[in-house]
This record gives sequence, structure tokens and C-alpha cells, in this order.
Amino acid sequence: MIADTGITAQRSLIRRILTAGIGLGQDDTSRLNLKITAAAVEEMRTAFRLFAPYVDTPKVTIFGSARTRVGDPLWLAAEAAARGLAEQGWMVVTGAGPGIMEAAATGAGPDRSLGVSISLPFEERPSAATATDDRRVAMKYFFTRKLMLVKESRGFICLPGGFGTMDETFELLTLQQTGKMVPMPIVLLDRVGGTFWRGFASFVTEELAGSGLISVNDLDRVLVTDSVDAAIEAIAGFWRNYDSLRWFDDELVMRLRAAPSDAELADLNDRFSGLCLRGGIERAETRPAEVAEGDRPDLPRIALTPRQRGVGDLYRLIRAVNELPSAP
Repeated sequence: MIADTGITAQRSLIRRILTAGIGLGQDDTSRLNLKITAAAVEEMRTAFRLFAPYVDTPKVTIFGSARTRVGDPLWLAAEAAARGLAEQGWMVVTGAGPGIMEAAATGAGPDRSLGVSISLPFEERPSAATATDDRRVAMKYFFTRKLMLVKESRGFICLPGGFGTMDETFELLTLQQTGKMVPMPIVLLDRVGGTFWRGFASFVTEELAGSGLISVNDLDRVLVTDSVDAAIEAIAGFWRNYDSLRWFDDELVMRLRAAPSDAELADLNDRFSGLCLRGGIERAETRPAEVAEGDRPDLPRIALTPRQRGVGDLYRLIRAVNELPSAP
């Protein structure tokens, strides 16, 4: 079947997908479960095709309430943040609905915005700013929509919202805390003088961390601010020197745009010795697997073996390498 359709790339993965589909039929899977599976795969395929032309363009996803009205300070903040990032070459991804989503799409402009909408019986409608078919995809399920809103972006800005926004925010925090997503900048942006995200941070710190349900530094990866300029800097500045990371067993290799000097490396070791399970932060050579896969082989690298649950410290290390005098 694969040969007859002319597929030559990634044949083993295509075989796994086909085998799973046939297996569902052999398992006498219920019609409802088959409909869920078919719709999810079809939606993902459509979304992959939407994002494919922009794979090399950095993207930021902006979350927030669909009920925020035009002209509200939060609407204006989302619009300004999207515009500022678009001017720096970013694309803005939204849920393609009204409110904050429409504000962000308006700020980015039609050439710099993509939308992943959800089919609901009420309230949400595709934003006029992302309503064209070549810039928007509609989803039936929240889980496939969240996958695409998170998977394709290199930064996230969350503005105040209801259950949906909180669900998306907690999804980001969960993925980061558990290591299921590589480090990304997350900004919780409020109106000037607002208490929405400060109240959220207090709950996380006092109730979750205070009860031992999370680590005390788990919120260190997040910027809580009411400044649009600070939000833009947090997203763009996260990638100033830091490029990416990759695990080799329990060793973490971090790829940078500029190699640190000996003095800078010594300073990093002094400041982040507690992050290391053993040894310290050292320069690293490109691994054969990275060369074979074309995985950023030309970039300078540092490596360390971090202790478990040190995610907050890892974010501080990334900020530190971005602030080195040698950083671009």
C-alpha cells in the first residue's frame, strides 16, 4: 500500500499509522472511538499542512478570553504585544476567535497571523483577521487544538481569561514542569495595575508550593507583568543566545549562538553549582548523532548533568547565558 501510493520518506512511521488503523478494526473498536480517532488524525493532518510553509518562522501563541471587548485595556495590550513581535519577524498564533484572539490577530496583521479555531455551539466565531482558509484551520476537539497551539510556537503570552485560558495556561506549566516540552518563554500579561495574574501567582506559591504539591521554583519559568514591552522582551530575548537543548541519557547539552569565555563559564559554575547533580557546566563537542541528523551541528555547546526537578534553575541558567557579555 505504501509503495503503491509513491511514499518514499518516513515509511516506517507511515507503516505504524496504517498498522494502528487496521488494528483498531481488528479490535472491534466502537464506532464512537473510531470517529474520535479518525477526526483527530484528520485534524492534525490539516493543521500540519497549515503550519508547514512557516516552519522556519518563529511563532508566539497568544491566549486570552473570547469575551474581552474591543478597546478594553487587555484588548489593546494583546494587540500591541502582537504588533511588536510581528515587527521583529514573529508570527502570531491564536485560537481564531473574538476577544483577545481577535486583538492579537489584528495587531499582527493578516500576513503575520495564523488561527486554530474550535467548533463550539455558542460564543466563538472565527476572527475576521484570520478567517481566510489559507490562514486558519478549524478543530472539533480541544485536545488537538491545544496540541497545535503549543507545538508550533517558541513563546506564549497568556492574558486574563476564563476556564479555557486557565486550561491552556496550566497545560503550558504542566508540559514545562514535566519536561514534555523544551524550555519556552511564558508570559502572563495583565492590564496595568491588574491583579489577575498576581493573584494566580499567589495561589500557586502559597497553596501549591506551600503544600508541597509543586517545587518552590516551579513558577520561576514564568514572567508575570503588566508591561507590554517587558512581555515582548521576554519572548524575543529568550532566544538571544540560547538556541536549543538535547538530552544524551542524563546529560543535557545546551546549544548557544556564542561560546562563553573561560571567565563566563567559571561564573556560570559559581552561580549554578546547585543545578548540577555531579560535575559542573563544561564546554561540549558536537555529538555524532547531532551531525548525522543535522541538529544544529555548527553551534557552540555547553553540557551539564542536572539534578531532577531543577526546571526553575534551568530557566535561570538560560537567562544567564542570554545576559553574558559574549551573547549576541
